[in-house]
Amino acid sequence: MIRYFSALIILAFFSPTALISQELEEDKKRSILSGQLRSYYMNTFNKGSLKDFKALAIGGKLKYQFIPNENLNFGIAVYNSTNLGLQNLTIPDMQTGKLSRYEEGLFDRLNLENKAIFLIGELYANYKIQQHEFSLGRMKIKSPFVNPEDGRMIPSLFQGFRYQYTPTKTIHFQAGIFNAVAPRSTGEFYGIGESIGTYATGRDWSGNPAQYANNTDSDFLFIANADIKITESLSFETWNYFIENVSNSFYLKPKLDINENVDLEMEWLHQNRIGDGGNSIDSLRYFQANSSDILGLKVKYNWSDNTSLSLGYDRILPHGQFIFPREWGREFLFSFQKRERSEGSADNHALIIYYDDTFTLGDPQSKIKSVLSIGHQWKPSVLDPELNKYAVPDYTHINLDLFFSFKKLKNLKPELLFVTKFANGDFPDNPNFYLNKTDLFHVDLILNYNF
Repeated sequence: MIRYFSALIILAFFSPTALISQELEEDKKRSILSGQLRSYYMNTFNKGSLKDFKALAIGGKLKYQFIPNENLNFGIAVYNSTNLGLQNLTIPDMQTGKLSRYEEGLFDRLNLENKAIFLIGELYANYKIQQHEFSLGRMKIKSPFVNPEDGRMIPSLFQGFRYQYTPTKTIHFQAGIFNAVAPRSTGEFYGIGESIGTYATGRDWSGNPAQYANNTDSDFLFIANADIKITESLSFETWNYFIENVSNSFYLKPKLDINENVDLEMEWLHQNRIGDGGNSIDSLRYFQANSSDILGLKVKYNWSDNTSLSLGYDRILPHGQFIFPREWGREFLFSFQKRERSEGSADNHALIIYYDDTFTLGDPQSKIKSVLSIGHQWKPSVLDPELNKYAVPDYTHINLDLFFSFKKLKNLKPELLFVTKFANGDFPDNPNFYLNKTDLFHVDLILNYNF
């Protein structure tokens, strides 16, 4: 009897504690607070007496998620970038009258006097049921041409509705419609047409400064995607980007696993002008050609899970410039390298070698991942604005990107990037063809602390 009574007392004492503990655990699962602290140092050394640029930013993001059940998820994230004033970036290079290209992207490039950006970049509701997923609000989008392009302080973010459907493990469909975007290196959301031109606009076909900024009429962006694995060795992905009243871009990338070590990929991008190309007045039009095409091929050899070598080639055909808003993401073509673009060119050849490897730092859990890329771009003449929108000469491009992971500092993820570009070929000796484009050395030191 005494044992029975004692057991009741113990049960009565611990049961509320257990219930409270369980409730606290459930609260933790329902509420998730995460974020990133980021420090970003950037320095560009230009040719000769041309101005060098440098900048240091701190900031990051703070994100809160509320998950009332396994199907529903609400999220909000605030992003920040603060200029520590390492250099006054409002003072241009004396010879060209131009500002920095890379460093200003750490801040609000539309208002460099603004020392701190605070942006509610994510604010969404996400609902999952069986194979279906629905997202509404402000969010990140990852795709070959619309993506966060997280190589500055604040990524590109998009506002709209997205639907995803995954009927099997080998098939994935998605579609989304978006009416606003916060381009990387700006401090607010803009309408689709407004966002086009917040980055450098280059030249129109007459060789004059392009005037499509604030003159592009477009109400929405529609994206559709299908990823399908046909067999164990053959798969493909397709993307379609419809920019209302501007253009339609269809992208196809099949992939063949020849054996366990060798992969072969191809890519095709076809673009058409839609409606007015952004504006009915030729001098204000964003998408000027009727169409453009890119063909690409990539072969990759995998020595192991940590080591690979790849060779990629892209050809932009002569009949039209490859045009896609730089404001919306990196162009993940086979020939892509950090700190340069192929966008704005026609009649262009690009060849690139990538070598990826991972080294341990004494302990298997402390590593350096290295990505070495060597590429060459055969560009049209800098004097031909119809084929070379941004007047970039032929160049050789070498990048070394180092990613660090430490056993004792698991949340700290530093990155060190070295970039050098050399001009090639014959072109006029004009500083505008060098500044921030070629014959430069560039370095980034990024410290990310994730929590």
